[in-house]
Amino acid sequence: MSFQVEDNPAKRRFEILVDDALAGFAAYTPGDGVLVFTHTEVDDRFQGQGVGAALVRGALDEVRARGGRIVPSCPFVAAFVKRHPEYADLVADPA
Repeated sequence: MSFQVEDNPAKRRFEILVDDALAGFAAYTPGDGVLVFTHTEVDDRFQGQGVGAALVRGALDEVRARGGRIVPSCPFVAAFVKRHPEYADLVADPA
């Protein structure tokens, strides 16, 4: 099973393809150097296979590569960051 995470700015979401099939997405609202993650969804066919974690990891790695920050409003993204403190530095300080 191969995972590929891509940003789809037209739809304001990161998408994950599993063997070239759309398996899920992490929606965001863009701000000034900050992405507010609002919702993460994985297709039922791919539940329990690590697809959600791969999606969030890929999205956060891309945000890091761009020099951006995040606001994890989505509970799934917030839980991922809590379980993976190596991404804590991406969380924007509350205003």
